[in-house]
Amino acid sequence: MTITDNLISDISNAPEWFLKSIANKGVDVLINDPNGDISYSKWKSNNQSKNLLILIHGTGAHKKWWDPIAPQFIDDTNVIAVDLPGMGDSDFREKYSIKDFGSCIFSIIEKEKKDAQIENIYIVGHSLGGQVAAYLASEYKDLVTSLIMIDTFIRPPDYDPSEHEGGPLRKIKYYPDKKTILQRFRLMPTQECKNDWFLRYIAEYSVREVEDGWRWKFDDLMFNSLERLFGYKFSFKCPALFIYGANSLLMSGNILSNIKKMYSDIMEFEKVDEAAHHVPLDKPLEIVDIIKKRLF
Repeated sequence: MTITDNLISDISNAPEWFLKSIANKGVDVLINDPNGDISYSKWKSNNQSKNLLILIHGTGAHKKWWDPIAPQFIDDTNVIAVDLPGMGDSDFREKYSIKDFGSCIFSIIEKEKKDAQIENIYIVGHSLGGQVAAYLASEYKDLVTSLIMIDTFIRPPDYDPSEHEGGPLRKIKYYPDKKTILQRFRLMPTQECKNDWFLRYIAEYSVREVEDGWRWKFDDLMFNSLERLFGYKFSFKCPALFIYGANSLLMSGNILSNIKKMYSDIMEFEKVDEAAHHVPLDKPLEIVDIIKKRLF
């Protein structure tokens, strides 16, 4: 990944479709919430569609991971890419939970239904975002028209968190300048990604300058305090698809087979070859094609 002070120069090797997409910038919206404001970007449909596609990122990521992908759908639907609390441009919170994240998405849907007379709600979530999407579809069964989860790790209902020790408390780190912190950008879990222009683009919007220097936008404390869905089984009724990377570490061992065992009665599965966990980065156009064929 080439890193200079000029993003446009660094991604000059990106394909034309990518450059065209990121030039089609969404409108930023902020929802006021007493627990912390919620930020999202919105792309309006070209044909006054009553559809709404909501894109939800994974842990530590942000809405701009979807910038190259979101505009690909505006002929069919309105599109929103969300910053979950504690990430991107959404405020930090005292506590974090999947349930709270779901409530935030619900608030966005309520606002958009009122403002744009939305009728159909489609939700696509990658990794952690898939957990949030599936939780929302389970709790509000008549709200979500269709659900797509992308390489989401799903614990079995009998998973006992007491048997799994958490990692060490993450200490907030500060860096002296923007170039230094951008050089530290890594995908988690660790994987290679040939689309370095995509990595450079999302890295640009993953950092911010504060009084003590440059830091990542996400709340470092979230990683140890996030309340997950232990003992919870998704029960959505809408059509659902689970997309996974053929080379994903999160689907290794018995993980994928266990997910299929739990949910194959209510969800279909589709593999993306030559993709690891970060399928939208590894195979962005393939993801667009799968979503379009599935939803529109």
